[in-house]
Amino acid sequence: MDNWASEFLNMLQTIVEGIEQLAADVAKDVEAAVDVLVEASEDFVEQLELTIAPDLEQRLNEFFDPILEAYLGFEVTLNETVQPVVNTVEPMMNDHKACVGCRHYHGQAYNGVMLVCGMHPMGWDEEKCPDWESFWPDQSLS
Repeated sequence: MDNWASEFLNMLQTIVEGIEQLAADVAKDVEAAVDVLVEASEDFVEQLELTIAPDLEQRLNEFFDPILEAYLGFEVTLNETVQPVVNTVEPMMNDHKACVGCRHYHGQAYNGVMLVCGMHPMGWDEEKCPDWESFWPDQSLS
C-alpha cells in the first residue's frame, strides 16, 4: 500500500511540474506578444506624430484665433456699452453719490480696498465733485 501512495504523490508531482512548465511557457508567449504590441503601438504613435503634430498647433491656432478675437472684441464692446449704466448705478450702491454718472468712476476693490477713481481714491465726500465729467454724451451737440 505504501507503493500506491508514493506513486500517487509522484504522479501529482509530475502534474504540478507540467502545470508550472505550461504557465512559464504561456508567460513567455504573452510577454513576447506584449512586446510586439508595444513596439507596434510605438511605431504607430511615432508615425501619427510625424503626420499630424507639425500642423496640429497651426491648425488649432487657425481655428481658435478668430473665435478668441471675436470673444475679446465682444467683451470690449460690451464693457464700453454698459459702462454708462455701471457708472450711474454702482456709485449709488457703493454710497458715492458725487460719482454717479462720472466717467472717472472706477469702483473696483483691490485687496479689500475700494478704488473709487484716480483723482479721489477714497471718493468725494461732498455733494459735487470738482473733477466730475459726464459719461453720457452731451445732448446739446446733436
